[in-house]
Amino acid sequence: MENNFASNLKHLRLQNNLTQQELAKKLGKDYSTIGKWELGQRSPIMTDVIKIANFFNVSLEKLIGFSTIYDNAEIMPITNDTVQIPVLGTIKAGIPIEAQEDILEYIEIPKQWTKGGRSFYGLKISGDSMFPKYSEKDIVIFEQTNDYSIANNKDCAIMVNGFDATFKNVTINENGIMLIPLNPNNQDNYLPTFYNKEQIENLPVRIIGIAREKRTRL
Repeated sequence: MENNFASNLKHLRLQNNLTQQELAKKLGKDYSTIGKWELGQRSPIMTDVIKIANFFNVSLEKLIGFSTIYDNAEIMPITNDTVQIPVLGTIKAGIPIEAQEDILEYIEIPKQWTKGGRSFYGLKISGDSMFPKYSEKDIVIFEQTNDYSIANNKDCAIMVNGFDATFKNVTINENGIMLIPLNPNNQDNYLPTFYNKEQIENLPVRIIGIAREKRTRL
């Protein structure tokens, strides 16, 4: 339960514009407890889980369920009407997602997510540059896009210099784009990388997907 609960709790708190201190006060907890829950360092007792679910008006399944609720976008309703999308090991430059050959498996997503022509694919995480938010072998579902305007401060798949896609948090400003790993314990190996406007155009640097959901398997 810890990984999914931690990610979902943080998402719900941020979605409701609450600090850890504010949420702790509303739940009658010390703010450090909220921080430990969100980091997966401590598990809540069931009475606290129920209190949290009631506070945010979500089901227990959504709060501690198998897959995490949306991290970068709105929470989407779950239905029985599904479609299958490919889970890829890598993404090769210059090849459309639909034509990628490194397909590991297919997974189901709610068909409603594809409303309006939205397309999705999955990537199996390799490495720990985005740990602890994402762990190796997690499957992350991406919405296909090349729109920089909606990628700022999101976890994205990015194609750089014609190589396989990389997965990083993205910060965009008037000077360029910063790709930021999340692993706080390996800062020497995982440093942010900045690309200016000229590099974005010439390398090129392309957003190819925004993370919408992760699925963790035991």
